[in-house]
Amino acid sequence: MDHDDYLLKKSIFRIGEVSSVDGREISVRVDQEKNRSHILYRGELLSNVSVGGYVKLIKGFNSLIGKIEKEYIKEDKSTSQSPEYTQPEERFIRFLSVKMLGYFSGDKYRKGIKELPLIGNECVLLDLDEYKKIHSFAQEKKSTIRLGSLMTDERVSIDISVDRLFASHIGIFGNTGSGKSHTLATLYKNLFQKFGNQMKFQENARFILFDFNGEYANATTITPLKKVYNLSTKSDQADKIQLLSEDILTPELFFILASATEKTQQPFIRRALKLYGKAQEARDPLEYTKGILKNKLKQILKLGNWGLADLTLGYMESILDHQDDLRSNLGWFSSTPCFYIDRVQPSKRVYADNPSEFDLAIPETKFYQALEAMTVDKDFISWITKFLYIQLIDDVLSNRAQNEHVAPAINKLKSLTKEFSKVFSIPTDIGNTSLWEEGKPLAVINMDKVSTSMKKLIPLLLSYKYYQEHKDKKLAEVTSSLNIIIDEAHNILSYDSTRENQEWKDFRLETFEEIIKEGRKFGVFLTIASQRPSDISATIISQLHNYLIHRLINNRDLEMVEKAIAYLDKISIESLPILPAGACVLSGIVADLPLILQVDRLSEEEQPESQTIALTESWLDKSTEEGEQTTEEEGEPTDYRR
Repeated sequence: MDHDDYLLKKSIFRIGEVSSVDGREISVRVDQEKNRSHILYRGELLSNVSVGGYVKLIKGFNSLIGKIEKEYIKEDKSTSQSPEYTQPEERFIRFLSVKMLGYFSGDKYRKGIKELPLIGNECVLLDLDEYKKIHSFAQEKKSTIRLGSLMTDERVSIDISVDRLFASHIGIFGNTGSGKSHTLATLYKNLFQKFGNQMKFQENARFILFDFNGEYANATTITPLKKVYNLSTKSDQADKIQLLSEDILTPELFFILASATEKTQQPFIRRALKLYGKAQEARDPLEYTKGILKNKLKQILKLGNWGLADLTLGYMESILDHQDDLRSNLGWFSSTPCFYIDRVQPSKRVYADNPSEFDLAIPETKFYQALEAMTVDKDFISWITKFLYIQLIDDVLSNRAQNEHVAPAINKLKSLTKEFSKVFSIPTDIGNTSLWEEGKPLAVINMDKVSTSMKKLIPLLLSYKYYQEHKDKKLAEVTSSLNIIIDEAHNILSYDSTRENQEWKDFRLETFEEIIKEGRKFGVFLTIASQRPSDISATIISQLHNYLIHRLINNRDLEMVEKAIAYLDKISIESLPILPAGACVLSGIVADLPLILQVDRLSEEEQPESQTIALTESWLDKSTEEGEQTTEEEGEPTDYRR
């Protein structure tokens, strides 16, 4: 740039000079001749400064960047009597209130306050090149993806660093219809488009998307490199997720499945799981289990207390699969009192007060014969429930537990069995139970046809399982990553939910709060999307690293966002209720300054199935539609009253 060009640019781009400095708050006095909406430079019409725009403050050889937050005028009283003023408006001085954001180091923009300007420093407009630089958040093109363009200037592309975005916790918020599902799909579609064909990406990157409404289940949404699990609690023919028995035998998880209380039911479940563990360690687990039950049967049949005997035999009946009456050759002699057995060979009634004969007759009972025919249940929850009954028999016989205290936990587990077995399978032979298929790093869990209770359990169970697997690795061995993506996250991260007991809610929130606090160290990252951020735990919201916030109207949601997100400035917060569909405020560690972004629109086949239906397409007859189209083409107004 020659000397004349420099002087021309300086004279045209100059706005005014700094008049006061109060921390990060800077006041700029605008030159009188710059009180125009536009500036003409080399045949181009440039927008002049306005609220929400950026300016450069020149302090010697340093270029400092600030954002205009407000503007105001003051009357210039010192010269109000001067005859030089020919127009009344010239007696007023325009001021800009500027908040400092960053600075230029060489030709690169840096976020943060290196130094503050001095009174008298020049304030100038940014040229297009500088404007693009402050909105360029990554220098290495190989590790960036495009999200969209600046809403106020579509010439400015918003490219963001893959490392700074996806190696972080992300929050996408916005009212229904604001475009948050579309933004979520765009983020991960662009990521897979850039890295999907890389072998290392397919080996080391894992993504799991919990889809509550079936929006991402079609073959082309986000990427074809995915395995979709279409789950259902209404059908036995739907997909199932394979788990290992160890995945749900963690005591904390099992307490949740059984809704176990802390003081009585949880210690009981620990004892039952310990008993199950011993049986599994035996040479023949089934025979070991039969042996325990045979001993308990002998102990019950020798009881002299009918109430206790009847109760424990009832538990035994719950364990055994039977069609016949297991008590048909048993009786109770109240005079003694004791059991008797009606033998067939020889035909004789044997009483428990005759131990030698009674012991020989026990194998002839229907109970004993059912025990001999006992097999391992195909359904794991049903099988483990039997060990709870075995432990309950032992506890009742030894007077360690009361039936009314423990039975509710077993009943809860039994009620869960039917739905659990429809979405999960636990194979007896340990093979490949991975959630992901080879070459397909994304697993989509479609829960559109799953009951409400299971919608809460599935994300918790899988997130806990895979987080623990990453956590168990040594930090030096963490080479793979896991991104957990939860759409409609208020369904499972709500703090105010009253649909489950307090222990369940505490464990659920503690699990995800630990992931968001510690997961980064183990390569586990969380992406959540929700239309009600105020319903989500404040701890989770405040620990997110990056935010994409679409239109929000509810006051509680706006207050939550303002309190939890320190990155947002006043202008960004005030713009949230009036953002158009597809536009969002981008803020966080990925962006050097908050900005309003217009997210790129996906093609129809790539979009999630979350569009608002067109009512008139289903209301109007075909002939009516054609007639309206002709009328509109002729430029005549359509009369909808007929």
